[in-house]
Amino acid sequence: MTRYVALRVLQAIGVLWAAFTVTFGVLYLLPADPVQLAIGANPGVQVDPAAVAELRARYGLDKPVWQQYWTALEHALHGDLGHSLSTGQSVTAALGQALPSTLALAALALVLALVFGTALALAAAYTEQRWLRRLLTALPPIGASAPTFWVGLLLLQLFSFRLRLVPAFGGTGFAGTVLPAVTLAIPVGAVIAQVLYTGLVGVWRQPFVEVAFAKGASRWWVQIHHVLRPALAPALAVSGVWVGTVLAGSVVVETVFSRAGIGRLTQTAVLAEDIPVVQGVVMLTALAFAVVNLVVDLIQPIVDPRVRQEFRRVRTNEPRNSGDNQAETERQEISG
Repeated sequence: MTRYVALRVLQAIGVLWAAFTVTFGVLYLLPADPVQLAIGANPGVQVDPAAVAELRARYGLDKPVWQQYWTALEHALHGDLGHSLSTGQSVTAALGQALPSTLALAALALVLALVFGTALALAAAYTEQRWLRRLLTALPPIGASAPTFWVGLLLLQLFSFRLRLVPAFGGTGFAGTVLPAVTLAIPVGAVIAQVLYTGLVGVWRQPFVEVAFAKGASRWWVQIHHVLRPALAPALAVSGVWVGTVLAGSVVVETVFSRAGIGRLTQTAVLAEDIPVVQGVVMLTALAFAVVNLVVDLIQPIVDPRVRQEFRRVRTNEPRNSGDNQAETERQEISG
């Protein structure tokens, strides 16, 4: 198990390094000059060439590209992501100020998405009424395809302007977060419901389900205690998509609801062509992906016994016997 954890940690580190390298390369190839962007805020002011040279030296742009890359990587390892070209503030400090608001929004959105997405998938897989199942399974594609900004504007119109239940813009606390969180939770919950429902249907067809019914278990008991656990594996495998949806949606949601956060910071940095801030946001996103996928990789052996069996087989060089593995998995599922 130690080897398994070490490999997953090394993979996460590799993802972060690759994200940093690709981002550095892309931003280096952009035609925009950071020094020109920094002095472009006051185009009417005559700038001394010596001051421009000093500014280029301060940002390290007068050095070869490989030395710029190595210096930036070394600083990033120590938590230094540079300074904003537009404000002069440390990128790390800017991210630290914007992160709490986005974390509160993302946490509430994920909780709502998990609750409603899981409930919808369980209800669709549990019901034996064909019309009801079709109705329930038609909801996730609608939620996933609905534009986030459009959903946000509809919720604003209904709950803020008409019913006046929550503040429209810039609200704080639960009242100011719940509406943006619902807007962000709809596409994430739709993905969870789709993937989990597919997993539930696949597990319902396994032979060990019939064995559980033969023992006198009810349909609800079988679904919760025998079907749900192995069906969670595919949903966990795509949890990185949830993080991507939340981070991408936060840009739109925080703009629609005028909330401060990583989304608004990203929008401002892109419009101002603030390269260090954009790179810092990309690295923060890559870190979130790496951490989430690392946690999922560590949870998978606990949720799905087949992962533990496969890892044990690889470690001991045992020949694969699909029939024995399937029988052992079914026995473990029935015994709980």
